[in-house]
Amino acid sequence: MQWFRRELPDLRIFAIANGGARSPATAGRLKAEGVSAGVPDLFVPAMNLWIEMKRQKGGSVSAEQRDWAEYLRGLGYEVIVGRGFEDAKQQVLQFVIRRS
Repeated sequence: MQWFRRELPDLRIFAIANGGARSPATAGRLKAEGVSAGVPDLFVPAMNLWIEMKRQKGGSVSAEQRDWAEYLRGLGYEVIVGRGFEDAKQQVLQFVIRRS
């Protein structure tokens, strides 16, 4: 987030607070509020870009994440899966270049 906001200051990015360990009560409340498993971690509205962040090694894309990515791509959004910061950064930069 810091890199994105520093290097691309004219673009807004925000996180989707879907992840993390929660108590059953908190999980139930969040689900009632609309939290949905599998939604990518970050969104850049001006670029129609969703970003799913994974660990550099060992992170896997869940069935729910694959389903959301397919759905979003079907609507015309770009979805990238960044395996660590450097990979995500390179994919974002490549996307910016392609759009130019």
